[in-house]
Amino acid sequence: MVPSTVNHSVVNGLSMYYEIYGKGFPLVLIHGGGSTIQSNFEKIIPYLAKKNMIIAMELQAHGRTTDRQTDTSFEQDADDVFQLLTNLKIKQANFLGFSNGATTTMQIAIRHPEIVHKMILASPLAKRDGVPNGFWDFMNTASLDNMPEKLKEYYLKVNPSLEGLKNMHDKDAKRVVNFKDLSDKQIQSIEAPTLIIIGDQDVILPEHALELHKQIQNSNLAIIPGQHGEYIGEITTINPKDENHIVSLPIIEKFLIVISS
Repeated sequence: MVPSTVNHSVVNGLSMYYEIYGKGFPLVLIHGGGSTIQSNFEKIIPYLAKKNMIIAMELQAHGRTTDRQTDTSFEQDADDVFQLLTNLKIKQANFLGFSNGATTTMQIAIRHPEIVHKMILASPLAKRDGVPNGFWDFMNTASLDNMPEKLKEYYLKVNPSLEGLKNMHDKDAKRVVNFKDLSDKQIQSIEAPTLIIIGDQDVILPEHALELHKQIQNSNLAIIPGQHGEYIGEITTINPKDENHIVSLPIIEKFLIVISS
């Protein structure tokens, strides 16, 4: 699907790339670590854009957005997304964040609650015990060599720079390794209607998703068959046979309609 708008906006020292699709109430898509708009969302955007104005951006050092001389952080990403929406004169929106993007979305709800109408947290991580112990062992030795090939391919499609690819990978890996828990107080402060989605073979543990559901007072939880992001058509996990059947779509659409009404 071709976006109606492709542009860059000056955001806290970045030139932030963004795309807009469709018409309606804004739905902001926030990608995960090591990703681009297309690697996470290209399969689901055509469906969501039928009833929503999709605003998708690439975060610091990702894809077509520039970098700054600082490490990446979920808090800074939240402030960057907020500033982009301010530049676009968006006063309130719905949000769908995937993986690291879901953690960023929680930070937006904590730091800028006034802009969040409702949010979808797809495979969110709020505490270090939300993933198996082996995850941290893997991240401590993460290198560009074991980055999924599809994510490398999608980055290089839009930014043919091996140096930029390594920089993005290393910053994302460092951010995850140094991840600190969100406090219970922060999580419980979230008031926006929330849909939490994970796969039953996800990196995120079902117990973690359930605990988030208990702590976010106005939330729903869906555990869907599949891997990390497979349920939204994420490029590294989507089954080619299911490309035209995004299994989370009816749940997402119902949430957006019912909670809005």
